[in-house]
Amino acid sequence: MNIAIVDDIAAERALLRSRLERQLSRRNIQANLLEYDTGEAFLSSCAKLKFAVLFLDIYMDGVNGIETAKQFRSMDTHCLLIFTTTSTDHALEGFRVRAMHYLVKPYTEEMISDLIDEILARLPSTERYMTLKLNGTEVPLPFSSFIYAEHFSHMIHIHTTQDAVLTVRQSFRDFTAPLKTDERFFLCSRGTVVNLAHAVDFDGTVFQLDDGSRVSVSRDLSKSARQTFMKFLFEKEAKL
Repeated sequence: MNIAIVDDIAAERALLRSRLERQLSRRNIQANLLEYDTGEAFLSSCAKLKFAVLFLDIYMDGVNGIETAKQFRSMDTHCLLIFTTTSTDHALEGFRVRAMHYLVKPYTEEMISDLIDEILARLPSTERYMTLKLNGTEVPLPFSSFIYAEHFSHMIHIHTTQDAVLTVRQSFRDFTAPLKTDERFFLCSRGTVVNLAHAVDFDGTVFQLDDGSRVSVSRDLSKSARQTFMKFLFEKEAKL
């Protein structure tokens, strides 16, 4: 997703960007953060780019934040708009352009963290990812591309939707840590994890996956696997 930061003060843009990047990284959310020093520059880019979130300073030289927001809303009615400001004096104008929030300067790391949680809750879908170190290079792997992974010979073997198996040297505990907060993933054993979004059936002992793979579940986890899979399918259907 694209996130815009519009502020005529470079130091303010840099501070907000660094805090947003840190909070998004902690949540395994991948985003493109783009900076603009004027409202005019931002509006010009809207013809080419679609933004999910806009952080917009109110007090800027040239076209101020309120006027920028009015023009932007004529082009995009869905983007989440957050005003960054030293005052909430423009609350009425903010209401008229459907501002989601006022981020009052100076803001803290905790304020950014809470705001990110609210933003992610409002977005229809936000792709999460994990960072893998492959051949010395950090590579982002979207959770949706992850089918299942297994741990053996001190390596994690990750089966993906690209018909590729990615192999990394990592402990299974560290590898699965970011997956435990996502309802899509189920630990089938002490060394296997599946993405339930790619499961097409479960017979009580084995998950049948959409790439043709079959992943066994430990006997003591069989009941939990069935309950978790049924809950996942029910919630998936409810979202449709």
